[in-house]
Amino acid sequence: RCAGRVEVKHRGQWGTVCDDSWDMDDAAVVCKQLGCGSALKAPHWSHFGPGSGPIWMDEVKCHGTESALSDCRHDGWGQSDCSHGEDAGVICSVTALGAPPCSPEDAAAVICSGSRRVRLVDGPGRCAGRVELYYRGSWGSVCDDGWDLSDAAVVCQQLGCG
Repeated sequence: RCAGRVEVKHRGQWGTVCDDSWDMDDAAVVCKQLGCGSALKAPHWSHFGPGSGPIWMDEVKCHGTESALSDCRHDGWGQSDCSHGEDAGVICSVTALGAPPCSPEDAAAVICSGSRRVRLVDGPGRCAGRVELYYRGSWGSVCDDGWDLSDAAVVCQQLGCG
């Protein structure tokens, strides 16, 4: 929740934000609004993949002190000359678990104690993604029934991600 494509809900529908004029002041407002600390990066060009649906905001111009992205100046709701190839993103200083984010890399795999292995796949970096375990010669997903932050913390610790 503290790094990804920026989306806003307007009139009951989620949509993206164009990266025209997107900068660190804009990203700072998003990170603050989400409770994710300060902004580390303000990625452009659909860094986290293209969205779908309306592009609600374009030419966003925040001062960095606003409490919500919707408080910032922009060209008007739905007024955009962008495609989803220009969706804005943020990388904030705090992850959903309260630890600093890890540097982006491909899916991680480590060997833990004994013959067990754990990795994260299909995420934006080595410290985010779907949890998989290696067992009896193959990788498989971990079911989320009963999964909570304590379980996630163990995986993060095993992977050296905080």
